[in-house]
Amino acid sequence: MLVLGYAHTSGDVLFDPSIPLQGVDASTNTFILAYLQTLSLAGRTTNLLIELPYSWGTTEGRIIGILPAKSEYAGMNDAGITLAINLLGAPSMTASDFEALRAKPRPILGASIKIIPPTGSYNPKRLVNVGANRWATRLELGSIFPIRPGWLFELDAGVWLFGDDENSLTGPRQQDPIYEVEMNLVRRIKPGLWASVDFNYFTGGRQAIGGTKLEDTQENSRIGATIAFPVAKRQMIKMGYSVGVKTQFGSNFNQFLVTYQVLLP
Repeated sequence: MLVLGYAHTSGDVLFDPSIPLQGVDASTNTFILAYLQTLSLAGRTTNLLIELPYSWGTTEGRIIGILPAKSEYAGMNDAGITLAINLLGAPSMTASDFEALRAKPRPILGASIKIIPPTGSYNPKRLVNVGANRWATRLELGSIFPIRPGWLFELDAGVWLFGDDENSLTGPRQQDPIYEVEMNLVRRIKPGLWASVDFNYFTGGRQAIGGTKLEDTQENSRIGATIAFPVAKRQMIKMGYSVGVKTQFGSNFNQFLVTYQVLLP
């Protein structure tokens, strides 16, 4: 499957009080090119996803609460590689087996690993960069539970692990793991047409700059909605919107996302 996507995010960025930045607002646009391949791994349904994002945007704020500052940026984001495998409930299937599963869904348990290498644009002389200049890995367990005809409940739990950015402008940067949980209530309307209400919560991610621990432990949550619908044979559009419910530190963004997906022959 080939995926083309666009995301727009805008909102506030909340820092540790010791960092001399206040009133920071950011607006970012991201174009996404991705390739998804379904395969069989040890007899289990498996997906391999490769993502290549490109972002441009503006960040504005005040330094030491007084001096206005503005940064415009553009460049390739860090690439992403995700391998996801169904552990229970969804072995490798023929087309007829898959249709039978759609008609009578059963509980499914899966696991995934996402690796983000430091491939994006990065300038150590800039405070705001597109690339993160560090490795990041997400480990996740996900489950699907049919609750009634046409309705599914999804529950995911995961952890983000981060390498160090040794070239950060403010000094070597380290970050603790971020733990997350996500819940989705999905309404299957007809083949290819579905909608969901989405909620997540994540905590952790305390940073250290130059060996000094910051008081910026995140305890944030978001809520949103998604709809996907077919537009032609083998083609689909998916749209989503999410807003912050609670933001302790980090990004308090509103986000709009639209993707066009086509199943390749």
